[in-house]
Amino acid sequence: MLDTQDAVLEALRANDGQPYGRPRTVTAEELVAAAEQFDDTSLLIAALLDLMEAYEYDGEQRKSPVVFARILQLWDKDPEEFGEWATRQVFWRFKWVAAALLSVPDVPLAAVRRWHTEMRDRYRAAGHALQPYYAQRFHLAAHLGEDRPEDFELWAGRGRTSFSDCPACEIRAQAIHHAHGGDDARALEVWQPVFDGHRTCAEEPYTSHAHALLPLLRQGRTEEAVSSHLVGYRFARGKSSTAEQIGLHLEFCALSGNEARGLEILAENRDLFDGHGDPLARLEFLVGVELLTAGLADRGHRELDVSGPPGRNWTVGTLLAHVRSEASELADRFDARNGTDAVGARRRRRLAQRPLLAEPLALGVRAAAVQAAAPVAPADRPPVEPLPEDLRGLVLRARALRTTGHPDSDVLWHRVGELIGAEGYVHTEDPEIGSLDCLLAEVALQRAFDATEQDDLELARDEITRARARFEAAGQPDQELAVRARLLVLGLEQDGWAADWTALDAVLAESEELRAADPEAPAEGHLTVLQCHALAVHRELTSALPDPAPELTRRFDAVMARYRRESAAHGNSRRVATSHQYVADAHARQGLTDSAETELRTAKDLIEEAELPWLAPRVLVQLAQLGFLRGEPGDGVPLLHRALSEAARWGETSFPYGPTYALLGHACKHLGDTGGAIRALSEAAARFDRAEDGTEAAQVRLQLAEALRESGRLPDAVAVLESVLLASDVADLDERLRAQVRLDLARGLFTLGEHRAAAEEYLGLADAVAGWEDQDTHTMVAGEATVALAEAGLWEAAGTALERTLASHRTAPRTEQVLAVLREFARLTVAAQGQDGLPAALERLAEAERVREQAGQDGEELPFWQLDAALHYERARVNAMADQGEPALAAAELAIAAYQEGGAEGASARAEAVRLAALIEGRTLGRTDAARARLADGIQRCEQAGLAEEASELAAVRDRLAESS
Repeated sequence: MLDTQDAVLEALRANDGQPYGRPRTVTAEELVAAAEQFDDTSLLIAALLDLMEAYEYDGEQRKSPVVFARILQLWDKDPEEFGEWATRQVFWRFKWVAAALLSVPDVPLAAVRRWHTEMRDRYRAAGHALQPYYAQRFHLAAHLGEDRPEDFELWAGRGRTSFSDCPACEIRAQAIHHAHGGDDARALEVWQPVFDGHRTCAEEPYTSHAHALLPLLRQGRTEEAVSSHLVGYRFARGKSSTAEQIGLHLEFCALSGNEARGLEILAENRDLFDGHGDPLARLEFLVGVELLTAGLADRGHRELDVSGPPGRNWTVGTLLAHVRSEASELADRFDARNGTDAVGARRRRRLAQRPLLAEPLALGVRAAAVQAAAPVAPADRPPVEPLPEDLRGLVLRARALRTTGHPDSDVLWHRVGELIGAEGYVHTEDPEIGSLDCLLAEVALQRAFDATEQDDLELARDEITRARARFEAAGQPDQELAVRARLLVLGLEQDGWAADWTALDAVLAESEELRAADPEAPAEGHLTVLQCHALAVHRELTSALPDPAPELTRRFDAVMARYRRESAAHGNSRRVATSHQYVADAHARQGLTDSAETELRTAKDLIEEAELPWLAPRVLVQLAQLGFLRGEPGDGVPLLHRALSEAARWGETSFPYGPTYALLGHACKHLGDTGGAIRALSEAAARFDRAEDGTEAAQVRLQLAEALRESGRLPDAVAVLESVLLASDVADLDERLRAQVRLDLARGLFTLGEHRAAAEEYLGLADAVAGWEDQDTHTMVAGEATVALAEAGLWEAAGTALERTLASHRTAPRTEQVLAVLREFARLTVAAQGQDGLPAALERLAEAERVREQAGQDGEELPFWQLDAALHYERARVNAMADQGEPALAAAELAIAAYQEGGAEGASARAEAVRLAALIEGRTLGRTDAARARLADGIQRCEQAGLAEEASELAAVRDRLAESS
């Protein structure tokens, strides 16, 4: 009930602690109405200021001027009712109103200028300097497209005042000025103090990250652009006041090849379509949506379902038409109000932009792939040689390239399929290219290869079956046998596959009969049958490792030897090299790395001698993998770089890009090249996304997050982990993988100081693992949740979590961690409650003693001297924090003695206990001489133990005590 002034005041305080958004704004409106029932001007002022702040940070700036008009009336009538803080807010918020008026096209330009004059006159009358006024004048000129160097200097060249925007926000405004003027390098230079963390505020560096995205891309600073996107978007996501920033992130996605990420951002922020409180920010958002959807429409995705304004379903095409109409109308309204075309021109310039990179920029975060507009063959690349114009030339070249394994064969067979499948096609018999049945069989085989590459084994089986029937009708028994063999090994990578040796041997026997009847006939079909045998026996042998039966090993050796021998006899270097690769892989899996390398080097030499460079990438990857098996992964870095480069050069669509980039990431990390690891792992994650392999993508992102943490980019790491859990298919991940992602995320959030968010993740994870057989995981997670909740000030929940931790510990002990949780809980209790919290803190430490004693009785093998010392140290610390000097010193003495029991291992911690004891003696108890003597002894011990840093810290305490005595 808000029926008393105290109740309203308490409600204002409570609302001030709520996050900005619609619920806080509605409450603020209710509190203004409640305050109006009392004859209490100061209470009404507080309520109005709170409401204005809610509007400002809820994307409802257009409502601010009306509220501020009431505040000014109260100011003019009774200024003594405004305290120091409220008085400052009156003058500070002139700027908010100026920005709000500018952002609404219905407000006449003359009214905006009058407000500037009002601001100037009020500042002068109050004795305030005018730099903030000139800032507003500059922002108006920039909006109108009439900003001149002198306007900028009138603002930026003046000294800052107590009413200037914070340094970080002013830096942002100045950097944006340079970027809009085309000087990206200068803009980024100006921004650097914000990005370095030297200038920050509640909105910075996050808002600057959004504005700097394209300048960073245009300057080629792609890694920084990725980081700015991850950190900036994470701040802006889901906030009603960040429409402009969301629009900039959408623009970045559209221009960096990350349309799929853009669509996910759109889905996460679709409520912004309902926001009309800041029309200028809305326009920036709409233009971002327009740019994203226009690019998708141009690429043939007009019918793709997307998120748009709530209330109906949208496709790319319909949403583009909707936002284009509204954005155009809104820009025209601004230009009509302003009497210039600056707003419309800026929109047109943004829409005219084209992607800034040749390839999609790997962001590291999860994004569902944008599917093709319609089922089509894999994207073709321009071949090395021009496509033959006639069917005969196409077929002959396609066959020749397929024999050598050249990637361009795919392009040619797709074209052959188009020609013979065209309406009205009439086949002309040609002995060189064969019958129509033969061509249809070869095209069906290509479709089978395409389907296999897309893991559509059912379609591949249908196409191979179709090819077999066509070859049979065409009277080509060798090819019919080849596709029968292919059918028998289809899906051999799937779990549960087993070779049908009876059928495979029967096919081989028929092929041998054909060869015997006509030894001069082309051997490609027969060699394909032998390759299928080689594939099958390789699969059986590797599945049987580490202990394959001797007869299986003999069969493997015999099949490989025959495949190699007959391939060499027919001059097929590609197949000979392939046989060496099969053997190398089998040997490597058995730890025979030397022989595996010999096989691979032979394969590599054969490929180079035969001038078949498109076959090299896989051999190079295998050689790199041998380095990992030998414990020398760094040796593989140049090999993997070359493999990826060659695969891209030859348009190898079936090459395992995702696994190879992941391997490169591990190798770079081993060499200490964290930046290289981050780039490679980001690309690996993107490749797995495109392949729709969510499990591999999530595993790579775990590794990417670790690399980001190690490089000091923890906010980026948190964004990467969040993207995994926000994905729509997260439930499909293995529960333990999902749990690991969540645990790493919770720990990252905790380290960032986002304790409430961390606690939510910990509690959700604790519920998820509560049913696991290995309950020690539950104990660990519940303990970490306890500390996070306490850090967040959620003490009731923290207490519940602590009881949960202790209960789980009794079932699945984690003594060292539980003791650490109890000690930290005690410290946080006193830190939050002061002396009032000391009894509860000491009870927690007593609980820790009981846990330690139980561990001893249970015979756990633990460093008890260390655990006892840490407990004494924490008791000393909480007593000292509560100004209880004597018990604090006594506990510190016990800690010193316990650490001394640990010998050299406890020496560093002993020095810290000495430091604490000296501070208690010297400051809390006033025994400076005793403290200095204690420190002298501690310094000597540290020097003798070679602990220079610890000795220096104790000397610093000694010097400070000497200065204060």
